[in-house]
Amino acid sequence: MARSASRNGFLHALRLRCPACGRGRLFEGWFRMRPRCPACGLRLEREEGYFLGAMLVNLLVAELLCIAVVALLLVRTWPTPPWQLLQWGAPVLAVVLPTLLYPFSKACWLAFDLLFQPPRPEEYERSAPR
Repeated sequence: MARSASRNGFLHALRLRCPACGRGRLFEGWFRMRPRCPACGLRLEREEGYFLGAMLVNLLVAELLCIAVVALLLVRTWPTPPWQLLQWGAPVLAVVLPTLLYPFSKACWLAFDLLFQPPRPEEYERSAPR
């Protein structure tokens, strides 16, 4: 009854598909995750506050990318870096990147968790197609 996460779970997650089955779409919109996989019936939020870690990882990765872009721009344009571009672009990038990475961080968090804690039979909806 229970399905184990496939080795392709992260590839499925990057396509915003269920890491357990690879078929169901995880999101109804950019910010709204479905409660269950429409294909296999897996409950996606496995416990209360489940995606708190995903949000932390999202913010860390996004801000590190922002810092890397700013550092690369500084190094490539030194001694006359475009200060005005950095002054306006860095804060915009710091807001846009976490927004763009949001669904991917939640999907990858689920895939990572399923690797170490395979789904139990009670995490599947009984009426879902198998």
